[in-house]
Amino acid sequence: MRRVRGVKSLVHNAVDRTVDLVEAGHDSTARAVMRVLERSGPLAAPARRADGVRRAFTAAILGTVKGVNHLVEQATDVGLDVFAPTGTGREAPLPLRSDVMNTPAWFADAAVGAANGVVGDHLAYTQNGLGLGMALRGLDTWIELDGGGVPVNAGPRIVVLVHGLATTEWSWCLDAAVLHGDPASNFGTLLQADLGYTPVFARYNTGRHVSESGRSLSARLEALVTNWPVAVEEIVLLGHSMGGLVARSACHIAGLEGKSWVTRVQRVVMLGSPLQGAALEKFGNLAGAAFSAVDLPATVIIGQLINGRSAGIKDLRYGYVQDAEWAGRDADAFAQDQRLDVELPAHISWCFISGTVASSPNHPVSQALGDLLVRVESASGPRDAPPIVTTHHVGGVHHGAVQVHPAVYALVRQFLGASCPR
Repeated sequence: MRRVRGVKSLVHNAVDRTVDLVEAGHDSTARAVMRVLERSGPLAAPARRADGVRRAFTAAILGTVKGVNHLVEQATDVGLDVFAPTGTGREAPLPLRSDVMNTPAWFADAAVGAANGVVGDHLAYTQNGLGLGMALRGLDTWIELDGGGVPVNAGPRIVVLVHGLATTEWSWCLDAAVLHGDPASNFGTLLQADLGYTPVFARYNTGRHVSESGRSLSARLEALVTNWPVAVEEIVLLGHSMGGLVARSACHIAGLEGKSWVTRVQRVVMLGSPLQGAALEKFGNLAGAAFSAVDLPATVIIGQLINGRSAGIKDLRYGYVQDAEWAGRDADAFAQDQRLDVELPAHISWCFISGTVASSPNHPVSQALGDLLVRVESASGPRDAPPIVTTHHVGGVHHGAVQVHPAVYALVRQFLGASCPR
């Protein structure tokens, strides 16, 4: 029922947004007409008065539409409160198996992940029921702040897997049956079997700022360590795409705030993370600026739609991981790189793994597209590279496959197993 309420709220928000776009189109048309009439001498004054009447009339009509929309929203909220009261329980986690793909539960989970990626900042701001927040889970259960749901076989060494944009933790299971011969296999279960790590999966709203998700992850990991049933000796962070940036942000914030969990982090692995930015988001920034610069109804509306993408997506433009890189700044300003050096705990070893669709990173397609979303240079480390770094490249994989491919897993296992006691 929480999801039903969330979808209903999102529909009403979409109606309001559509009204705003209609108003923007009307205003753009009026400005074009007024630019001509202002040059006509005697017609300028009457035209301004007519435009004032037009604005008042339009505002009244569109305000009525919004008012009716809000009344309907309130009436349906009352109806849901009476006939379908909000439950206190959380939905059961989707099984981490590749063979649940294309089931109704999988489609619902994928839709929620996509919605959080595209408009997750709006979902968080409006407290929409579709917003994911930040949660941790084991293979079968949610892990609560008080330690409830911790895996029964929890060991002293933990690997935390952090997914990427517009997905959920299920993304670690993509094509598992084909790639690993077992639909229940993923990098978490493989590291548990091979190196004895207890896997913990993050599930979060990827539309929020990366630094906001990093702060939330840091807080959850502090609670996790406090309530873990055995003393935690080591934590490994394993992030795919945006998840790598969130892991980096969490380490940065934990170091500044003196959190104890980060002292147990010895290694961090990033798979296809846009540490120097994502070319596709840079193109989105260009497109939004270009359309918005042309004062015509169609271009103004398209520009606003493009610029309506989430804060999380915009952070990928240059790989932002700190509040100071975006706070108080115009996120839609064209080509404004506000990256700052990131202060990170010096004891952590970092591994950056990039992928390309062609077998060689030097192939022209690899040079241009990387893994289709992130180029090799960006995935191979940040501008302010930490002191202890390992880099690898895997050819013949697209962006989504970087988090599931056996060749990538072999490199992850090699990095974590090099000095890892059994």
